Amino acid sequence: MDPRDPSTPQFASDNNAGITPEALAALAEANGSHVAAYGADDWTRRATDAIRATFDADADVYLVFSGTAANSLSLAAICRSTDAVVCHAFSHVNVDECGAPEFFSGGAKLLAVEAPLAKLTPDAVAARAVTPHDEHASRPRALTLTQATELGTVYAPGEVRELATLAHARDMRVHMDGARFANAVASLGCTPADLTWRAGVDVLSFGGTKNGMPFCEAVVFFDRALADEFARRRKQGGQLASKMRYLAAPWVGMLAGDAWLGHASHANAMARRLRDGIAGLPGVSLIAPVEANGVFAHLPTSVIAALHAQGWRFYVFVGDTGCRFMCAWDTTPQAVDALAAAIRVLANRCG
Repeated sequence: MDPRDPSTPQFASDNNAGITPEALAALAEANGSHVAAYGADDWTRRATDAIRATFDADADVYLVFSGTAANSLSLAAICRSTDAVVCHAFSHVNVDECGAPEFFSGGAKLLAVEAPLAKLTPDAVAARAVTPHDEHASRPRALTLTQATELGTVYAPGEVRELATLAHARDMRVHMDGARFANAVASLGCTPADLTWRAGVDVLSFGGTKNGMPFCEAVVFFDRALADEFARRRKQGGQLASKMRYLAAPWVGMLAGDAWLGHASHANAMARRLRDGIAGLPGVSLIAPVEANGVFAHLPTSVIAALHAQGWRFYVFVGDTGCRFMCAWDTTPQAVDALAAAIRVLANRCG
């Protein structure tokens, strides 16, 4: 398999994958006629009802274009400009949102916490979520968890519950960045409800794009009181689609028959296959356990350079040697085996 062939699946990002057949078919079907705009259509009703049914919750659901908007508008809905958000130092909201959470909230401060494997711990959160003595510091009002994390690790329901209980005891709301929520659910084998509202999550950014949808995320308010004025906040943030049916239809296709979980399970399986294919090689070591659809591993710099020269695409994600290999719904076993073989040859040559 030639990595320079455009048809070869690559490993830079699950964002790079195409649209799943189920999402694409629903999108094409939604294009059949004139319908009401701004979400007053049957496709949007069906999509939001399907999301509620998936979580077994009478939640408020809003569709937006991007994960950045989903995270930032969610946090803005539960934080005032004078508040603070406790997050992991390596979280997407802290590292990769270009200040959007602060911008949309009008200035809410991010309080970054260091903890192993990109996962927050109760002790680390408790140490950071301290109410200041006076008006000179922002007050912690929200906790945000990334599921799956930026190192591909996942929070089990009990871990989410412990963190949420701690946050609620401090009068903080709990947000979950679920850009890869599907991969976490598929990995843990639990229900979406058990990983969210039953564990204490108040609002979820439910990711669709990384799981094979074209351009949509869902903001799910399990605590409906927190969604007050969110419709206007979405409009103000430029996230109210006039042709909402095109954001909604892929959800209908993907949630029917649990296609979303099937695709996430496949991506996870491809990550495990890659992990097994490079295990024990000279100079190769895992940065984090493979629990979702990403493999994070240190490789010798010469191996990294040679892989890039061969045409393999992936990110050097942690320092100079920590690589991220992301698998997607359309990653093939052949592509995984070809990449693993290339790493094996180069690592053994270096070793």
